[in-house]
Amino acid sequence: MRSTRWLWRTVGFAALLSTVLCAVGFAYGINQIIFPKPVARDATEAPQQPAAKPKTDNWEAKDQIRIVALGDSLSAGTGDLSGKGYVGDVRDKLEKQLGKPVFVYNNFAIPGYRTADLLKDWDKKADIAKSLAEADLVLLTIGGNDLFQGGAGIFGPGDGAEAPKSTPGSPDQEAGAGFNPKAAAERIPDALKSLEQIFDRVSKASPHARIFYVGLYHPFLDLDPQREGAPLIQQWNAAAFDLANRYPNITLVPTYDLFELNLNKYLYTDHFHPNQDGYDRIADRIVDILK
Repeated sequence: MRSTRWLWRTVGFAALLSTVLCAVGFAYGINQIIFPKPVARDATEAPQQPAAKPKTDNWEAKDQIRIVALGDSLSAGTGDLSGKGYVGDVRDKLEKQLGKPVFVYNNFAIPGYRTADLLKDWDKKADIAKSLAEADLVLLTIGGNDLFQGGAGIFGPGDGAEAPKSTPGSPDQEAGAGFNPKAAAERIPDALKSLEQIFDRVSKASPHARIFYVGLYHPFLDLDPQREGAPLIQQWNAAAFDLANRYPNITLVPTYDLFELNLNKYLYTDHFHPNQDGYDRIADRIVDILK
């Protein structure tokens, strides 16, 4: 009787112990599922770093927009009696469109500059790269003086078309001179090499800005009845587009069509630079692209 009682006690104790162990194991498993411990790493393994957040180009998140301009007389606004030029017009239009402050942070444009002049100026002025690094929008005009050089060699014996009178900053032309595109064509290869360097520098200095290069128009179209200069300008613009296309933040702004049919209406009296209305048209196109 005693041995039977002892047997049942032993079986009962074993069953109870099994139940307790089962419950403890079950609770441990649930705890590991709900509260897992971090996996130990090998000492030689570098800890994972959180992915860097790409710097956004979202203008909606910006409190203000900074514009930096550089290049030649077009970015300087020569020909606009209001003094704003297309750079000032872009500022006004963009501020109205975005509903936030827009500033022309710096304008480094110098009338008469060619591509090589801009590169030399960059090397001498450290604040150009510094300002570009802080820009949200970069506006660039360059190349027109490389091709036309104030008219030097552009106007030679032609078809007898009457040339406009010379004014400061305009081509020095002889009466009865005609448009000679060959002189400009010879200057394109070297100018494009310099333009490539400019694009590379500006893109690297302003990696998070929107960079707009304003393409060329034909200011002497009315002195070029055979339109021999048209393919020349388009050649430059096409090459500039190919260069700009290498950089994700550079956009070429076409302007040829803005002046083609209304040259006298949108050019200043020097017959070379846009007037106030001409600059306004360039600004409209830039802002339209930015929408």
